[in-house]
Amino acid sequence: MEKERKLPRWMRRGARAAADSAAAAQAREELLLAAAGAGFPLAPAAHPQGYGCSCERIGCPTPGRHPVSLAWQTQATTDPERLLAWLRADQEANFITATGVTHDVLDVPAEAGHAALKRLASEGTDTGPVAIADPDRMLFFTATRGTPDDEDEWWPCALDCLPETMDEHPGLRWHCRGSYVLVPPSQVAGGGVRWLREPHLPLPEPLTLLEALTDACAAELAREAEKEIPADWLTG
Repeated sequence: MEKERKLPRWMRRGARAAADSAAAAQAREELLLAAAGAGFPLAPAAHPQGYGCSCERIGCPTPGRHPVSLAWQTQATTDPERLLAWLRADQEANFITATGVTHDVLDVPAEAGHAALKRLASEGTDTGPVAIADPDRMLFFTATRGTPDDEDEWWPCALDCLPETMDEHPGLRWHCRGSYVLVPPSQVAGGGVRWLREPHLPLPEPLTLLEALTDACAAELAREAEKEIPADWLTG
């Protein structure tokens, strides 16, 4: 019997690349559906393209980190068919979740987030879903305070953060009404957004996390300030 001929090396490489691409697409779909299944309303966002952004805006200030449509708040949905249609139309698309509808997000520097996680675990406090947003932020998903039956009962907070006020909140940001965050499977320059604790976990009340997060942010700010002090000042 004639031996089966081996495929040329370039054909084997092509087959492996196709299999890897299909697996990556499947993984992205699963991550997207997991977030939608957790009740997070999603909408498509831009993605990094070369050294810029797929929105093709010259000098885009937030490449790959903003929604595609200005109507993202009304566009956001948990419908699996709609979400998959968006993703299959653009396999590189990022996705945002609109906050203040079914959930809020407490967004802190990554180092502060890790410190807060250790404290909350030692106290036996359930943190619910948590995501890492590279290169330097951590996202704590919580129940929302933004949809009361009586609108007069809604209370604002000095930590409330909107997309246009992100730079004003280098520490803790509270994404509620009119805001959003990227969710897996988003990719950004220098990394991406990935789940640290899965999205299906019960959402905690935000106030149960707030003290640990604010304390961790204050400690991180103090450490950063100390680094800026010349060593000879400390030693006298």
